[in-house]
Amino acid sequence: MRIIGLDIHRVFAEAVALEGASLKRLGRIGMTRDHLAAFAAILEKTDHVVIEATGNATAVVEILAPHVARVAVANPLQVHLIAKAKTKTDKIDAGVLAQLYAAGFLPEVWLPDEATLARRRQVTRRSQLVKQRVRLKGIVQSILHAHLIPRCPHADLFGIKGRAWLRAQYLPEDEREAVERHIGEYDRLTEAQKGVERDIARAALDDENVKRIMTAPGIDMVVAVGLMAAIGRIDRFDDPDKLVAYIGLNPSVRQSGDGPAYHGRITKRGRSNARHLLVEAAWQAVRAPGTLRAFYERIRARRGNHIAAVAVARKLAVLIWHMLTKGEDYAWVRPALMARKMRALELAAGLPARRGQRGASYDYNLPEGRRADRAIAEHAEGAYRRMTQGWRRKGPGHGAGAATEERR
Repeated sequence: MRIIGLDIHRVFAEAVALEGASLKRLGRIGMTRDHLAAFAAILEKTDHVVIEATGNATAVVEILAPHVARVAVANPLQVHLIAKAKTKTDKIDAGVLAQLYAAGFLPEVWLPDEATLARRRQVTRRSQLVKQRVRLKGIVQSILHAHLIPRCPHADLFGIKGRAWLRAQYLPEDEREAVERHIGEYDRLTEAQKGVERDIARAALDDENVKRIMTAPGIDMVVAVGLMAAIGRIDRFDDPDKLVAYIGLNPSVRQSGDGPAYHGRITKRGRSNARHLLVEAAWQAVRAPGTLRAFYERIRARRGNHIAAVAVARKLAVLIWHMLTKGEDYAWVRPALMARKMRALELAAGLPARRGQRGASYDYNLPEGRRADRAIAEHAEGAYRRMTQGWRRKGPGHGAGAATEERR
């Protein structure tokens, strides 16, 4: 069996073949479809190819996989930790990939299916559009600041009232033209974002896992789709701790010999987009009554706001693993609020509005409906507070963060 390592760059890849104990340089291959197809044609059906996970790794796998026995994709961070060396060349890097694979030490990554890849691309497009819109707002704010104009008294500077206030401010002619150009670009990006969100919502309408995740507090369509794009298949994770580690919400641990384990900040390894979405969802969840708010306040009393929010995000990840694995909705789901989320999903997908008709989300518009819906969460919060009322924290050095609790 021949193992071929490819060290991929932007315009070329360095190829090295491992046969037995000897390494043989195969030369450079252009990173285009034609060049890769020509290289694939000279490979044998028994060959194994090893590459690192890069932005174009999926396309490389698609071209090479039909011509060889297997294409393995390595985790670049873990390969770097294993194979760190003083001498570094493209040939050495490709050879290291082949040798690690031959020895059974290659840390591989999961290759998502086409549907998951498409969802990840859509989530990334939306995230890029959001960042560009935020950047344009920042540019306009900097122009106002440079000309001693106070902060806008309205919540949204680019809203109807904010734009009317902006037009009433004194600005030099060139600065005013620049602001108008930025507003026009902002509107164009807003329409593009709506189009991407429409495509995301249409795919989410038929996804039971997305709708199941949305039953949890603080999670809307955008967060649910972003999490499913990162997770792919939940059966990849044998237990919730593995999902937490995949998202990078697990605490770092340092221990030597028989001494105690010291837990530090979260690792922040893995899917950063999913981690950011979960933290945002955590901040939303703790604003409403429920078990997560009670949990947040218990941790906040000892560790502060930000650590408590990250603890809630980790709790949400564990909760999502159980919901997807068991095929069950959130136990304390608020029916009227969930109906409202689903209606927002339908409208985002472009389904027609039903003005004058009372749908399932109508109860949330009525004060008594919202009170009844809220009572479910308040009951759960009260039960959690009573359960944890007699808990106390262990002494120092007996665990990490939110997990260092026991009964009296």
